[in-house]
Amino acid sequence: MARTAPSFFRRIGLAFSVLFSAERAARLQDAPEQDAQPSASAPAPAAAPQPVIVRETTPEAALQLLGLLQREARFIDFVQEDVAAYSDADIGAAARVVHEGCRKVLGEHFSIEPVRTEPEGSRITLAEGFDAAAVRLTGKVVGKPPFTGSLGHRGWRVTDTRLPKLAEGHDASVIAQAEVEL
Repeated sequence: MARTAPSFFRRIGLAFSVLFSAERAARLQDAPEQDAQPSASAPAPAAAPQPVIVRETTPEAALQLLGLLQREARFIDFVQEDVAAYSDADIGAAARVVHEGCRKVLGEHFSIEPVRTEPEGSRITLAEGFDAAAVRLTGKVVGKPPFTGSLGHRGWRVTDTRLPKLAEGHDASVIAQAEVEL
């Protein structure tokens, strides 16, 4: 029985299922080995599919970023605070401080540029082979490229990262030390 290639969106769903399921990633990792041992009754495949390479990430960089946002903007304090009892003016004043600190962290530690340079609201055409990792299609997506639509958000791309190096033995999970006044 001939198998058809899964659609783009099905492949995206499969990629996420592999990303968030260690068991599925392990099965996929073992699959090429199983495919390499065809049974006597099964015909040999025309071409072996390329395995999906899943790499495990470590949380240190994300924890380091949270620590920087906390140090410069009190970001965690702001987000963890129950703001229901505060006035909009008080929340706005606090948000201004958090915004300023977050912007400082981004400016010091990242170079960020728009994915698309056209102004938001512009009509653009995406040719066949456009980078689907950088451009998300929304609305009624039917057919094949070229696609023409309105740019709703330019997107952002990090072009350089300048996070400080971590000392050996540093516990990155402590993103803000408790303070004890003596």
